Amino acid sequence: MPHFRIEQSTLPHGLPRFSLGSGEPLIVLRGFAANHANPKGMERPLELKIVKPLAERFRVHAVTRAPGMRQGTTMAEIATQHAEALMEEFGEPVNVLGLSSGGSLALQLAADHPHTVRKLVVAGAGHRLTDLTRRVQRRYTEVAATGRRSLHLLAPLMTGSRLGQLALTPALWLMDPMMRPSDPADPLAFARAEDSFSIRDRLSEITAPTLVVNGDRDLAYTPEIFRETAEGIPDCRHIVYPGASHMGSFTHPRFASDIADFVLS
Repeated sequence: MPHFRIEQSTLPHGLPRFSLGSGEPLIVLRGFAANHANPKGMERPLELKIVKPLAERFRVHAVTRAPGMRQGTTMAEIATQHAEALMEEFGEPVNVLGLSSGGSLALQLAADHPHTVRKLVVAGAGHRLTDLTRRVQRRYTEVAATGRRSLHLLAPLMTGSRLGQLALTPALWLMDPMMRPSDPADPLAFARAEDSFSIRDRLSEITAPTLVVNGDRDLAYTPEIFRETAEGIPDCRHIVYPGASHMGSFTHPRFASDIADFVLS
């Protein structure tokens, strides 16, 4: 894989962005993050593993929610902030890839601000969260806000095996100090916004050509939610990676090429 120069900056409204590669712009709305900042530490290599293959075909701009998010902020308000920032920065509709929680935001953006999205890719996300994902994200962010270790609370979304969770929990507990939010109010505010996110009744309003991508072993969503999302959006394709987990779908060998084939066609 070629070496890419990584540039860090902010979009209007203070949205953190890191950019790499060359070609047509691809806006990557990052998934749920402990910090509303560009990734560093252990997060950085994990995210670069996802975006570097995309940077071989695109100028990738990976965008995070703005720091200092107000409690009570809604997903619609976050989408408006992104729409304004993207139009001010690029001046025309752009290709948008939403990863996980970034996919929730991408759906809201495409429904509320269709003039900002040229083509839409929703990866590992759907029209609503499952009860499990709501419960896990809520517990993680609420405990993190008290200053206690909380990373281990995400284990149920990483493995469905009870034995796997028992093995993973202590490892995550030990890793917590290296991945703790610098401002736990930010992920808490975003989790609460996504907690009430539900857009099934508005999927038909999405006018951008859309691709939904997911693994068939994704624990954060159900196959039904992915299917309903794809079927509810006009002009939508749906790709399912057999055997792929939630994060595994983003690093699947076909992920970057499937996105490039769709966006550049």
